[in-house]
Amino acid sequence: MFQSKLKELSDRSLMRRLSPLESGTGPTVHYERREVILLSSNDYLGLATHPEVVHAAIQATEQYGTGSGASRLVSGTLPPHTRLETSLANFKGTEAALLFGAGYLANIGVIPHLIGQGGLILADRLCHASLIDGCRLSRADVRIFRHRDCAHLESLLRRRRSNRSTLIITEGLFSMDGDVAPLSDLASLAERYGARLYVDDAHGTGIMGPTGRGTIEQLDLEQRIPFHMGTLSKALGSHGAYIVGPNDLIQYLVNVTRSFIFTTALPPATAAAAAAAVAVVQREPERRMRLWSNRQRLFNGMQKLGFRMTQTVSPILPILVGDAATASALAERLLIHGIYASPIRPPTVPDGTSRIRFTVTSEHTTEQIDEALHALDRAGRETGLL
Repeated sequence: MFQSKLKELSDRSLMRRLSPLESGTGPTVHYERREVILLSSNDYLGLATHPEVVHAAIQATEQYGTGSGASRLVSGTLPPHTRLETSLANFKGTEAALLFGAGYLANIGVIPHLIGQGGLILADRLCHASLIDGCRLSRADVRIFRHRDCAHLESLLRRRRSNRSTLIITEGLFSMDGDVAPLSDLASLAERYGARLYVDDAHGTGIMGPTGRGTIEQLDLEQRIPFHMGTLSKALGSHGAYIVGPNDLIQYLVNVTRSFIFTTALPPATAAAAAAAVAVVQREPERRMRLWSNRQRLFNGMQKLGFRMTQTVSPILPILVGDAATASALAERLLIHGIYASPIRPPTVPDGTSRIRFTVTSEHTTEQIDEALHALDRAGRETGLL
C-alpha cells in the first residue's frame, strides 16, 4: 500500500525527502559536504546564531535543565516562560501574552475557542494549513474568500444570517506569496458587520513595522486589532508561538485551549532564547535595515532577469514556475551552482503554482546575493525558464 502511494507521489514530482544540513541556519551552510548559500531559511534577522541569543539559551539550560518537566498548568511554568510572555506583551503593546509549543498548536487550539458550532468562519484562500485545520476543528461553517479580495468577503458577510457569530481569518504576511493582507479593509469589514478578525502574523513579527512589531504595526492598526498570533521560530530565531491580547482573552485561553493545557511547556532554553531575541530586535533596528536592503537587491535582480514572481512586498521572494517537475529541476540546477533554495509544490501551494520560494536575511552579503542572481541566470536558462 505505502509503496504504491510513494510511487504515485514520485510520478507527480511531489515526493518529499528530508535534506539534512551539516551546519547552522546560514547565510551559508554545509550540505552534502560542500558550502552553499542558503536562501530558504525563515531566520530573517540571523538571530538563531546571535551570540546573546545563544548565550541566553545556554544559561537557561544550565540553570533550569533541558526540559520543563510538565505542562504549564501542572508544574511546567518556569521563570523563562513568564519572562518571555511579559517581554512579548510589552513588545507588542498588549496586556498579556500566552506561549504555545508551535504555530500549528496555537492555531488549532485557539480558533475553536473563538467560534464554534453554529458560527461562520470566512478565511482567505491562501491561509496556512494550520489555520484551515483550526477552522475545521471549530465545527463552525467555513467559507473561503478569494485571496485578498475584500469585495468577495463582503458579499459573503452580506449573505450570512443576521447576528450570526462570525470570524474572519487571514495571515498578516502570507508565507508562500510574500504579500500582505489588506488588514485595514478587513478590520473595517469586521467592525461594520460585527465580526472578529484573527490574524496570523508569524512571518511579520520582527521584520514588519517601524519597530518590528509586525504587519499590524506596519499598517497602524494596533488599536483596531486587539489580539493576534505570531511565532518565535521565524525572525526571533527560536521555536514556539504566542497569542498576544487583552488579559481576559489570555486567561480564557489558559483555561480552555487543549493544545496549551495538554502539552509540555517549551524547554526553558527555547523561551530564554526568544526573550533575548525580542530584546535584540528592539535594540538593533539596523538588522531590519540590512534585511530590507538585501531584499531589494535580490528582488530587483530577479525582476531584471525576467522571472515571473508573485506580488511580494517582503523578504519572501517566490519565483513562479508552474508545474512541480520544473520547480524541482530548477532547485536541482541551483544547488549545482551553489544555491540551496527549496521547491514549493502542492499541496503547500495550489496546483499549477509550484515555485522556488527564496527568503533573504539580514546576514547575506551583497556578494552572496549577486552570486545567487548569477546562479539563477544560469539555472533559469538550463531549465528553459529564461
